Amino acid sequence: MNAAVREATAPDPQGSGPVAPALVVSGLGKSYGGVRAVDDISLTLGAGERMGVIGPNGAGKTTLFKMIAGDVSPTDGRVELFGRDVTAVPTARRARMGVGRTFQVSNLFREMTLLDNVRVAARGGTSGARVFWRPQGRRDDVTMRSLETLESVGLADRRDDTVAALSHGEQRQLEIAMALVGRPRILLLDEPAAGLSSAERATLRQRIEQLPRTIPILLIEHDMSLALGLTDRVMCMENGRHVVTGTPAEVRAHETVREIYLGRRDRKDRM
Repeated sequence: MNAAVREATAPDPQGSGPVAPALVVSGLGKSYGGVRAVDDISLTLGAGERMGVIGPNGAGKTTLFKMIAGDVSPTDGRVELFGRDVTAVPTARRARMGVGRTFQVSNLFREMTLLDNVRVAARGGTSGARVFWRPQGRRDDVTMRSLETLESVGLADRRDDTVAALSHGEQRQLEIAMALVGRPRILLLDEPAAGLSSAERATLRQRIEQLPRTIPILLIEHDMSLALGLTDRVMCMENGRHVVTGTPAEVRAHETVREIYLGRRDRKDRM
């Protein structure tokens, strides 16, 4: 086991040995013709850890995310979830394994209520996912779990509103609720702050901070300040390649990262 895996492997609370990391990415790469979108990326996300992936536009963050989620097949490399090789496992099966995720572009039912959106997500991984003719109970397990999840992201009072009535920031909160209602074992957040105002970003940050630490989170984010403020470790990418991985303080101080984001090393006040 390499050093990165050892650092991210938490001890078993029952004392029976180390717990496998939630996610291990080894030498992952993706080529489109002659273009190398992601080139030899490796990372490890430990149990309960929060890790950010940052980089400028075109760095390869979203392609990396899609390979981890199962949307895109890698050209080379390996993805493991909870100790199991899932490189060739489709997205739906990864979801059933406990992968919760949000999308860079909102993927919601705009004319349905918030509660119904979350209930659809809650049923998605169950045997009743395709049973459309059964009446939805007011206090059945799915409904109660959906209401609790809306409460956890601050949207319980909007449960009967349609998605179309929400602000962009509230839609992002709803997406997190839909990812959480399935009780995921790992949460993948793909640029959740994209398109948000400063006030909406502050609200979103607070909601993510309040998520249970028992859920490991991989956050792909263009906003460096948000990623550094929410995570235990951060990896920076540029042009599909790894630049540095470290604590937020280490990454913030890294010379190459400063040049990528600022262009000049003397503008410290902006980081």
